[in-house]
Amino acid sequence: MVEITNTTKSAINETSLKRLAGRFLKEHKAEKKEVSIVFVGEQKMRCLNAAYRKKDSATDVLAFSGEDDFLGEIIICYRQIERQGKIFGTGAKKELEIILVHGLLHLMGYTDDTDLKRRRMMELTEQFLGKKL
Repeated sequence: MVEITNTTKSAINETSLKRLAGRFLKEHKAEKKEVSIVFVGEQKMRCLNAAYRKKDSATDVLAFSGEDDFLGEIIICYRQIERQGKIFGTGAKKELEIILVHGLLHLMGYTDDTDLKRRRMMELTEQFLGKKL
């Protein structure tokens, strides 16, 4: 089950995100797990990033693993996604899909703390989304 909470004023297409996350969970044999996706503003994301990663800036996504049937929580800053969509030329919709899959991969145990691991996560994201980024 995928639960989405939007604490921002941004319009988020929850149906398509639930569908994408559900497909990811099914493909990774975790369809019985629960995932929470929360959209927060820049200030909240900055506070969370400072508290958990010791970085005093907003980031696009944070993922927190759960236990048992709760796979975990993905926190997304949609304003950051919009900015990145412009910078990378992907647009906000595609960038959001990329970041959601990235967060889900983190919940599955993948890390991106080295260049090699980061590239692997990007490859897995590309494969899942079905095209090169």
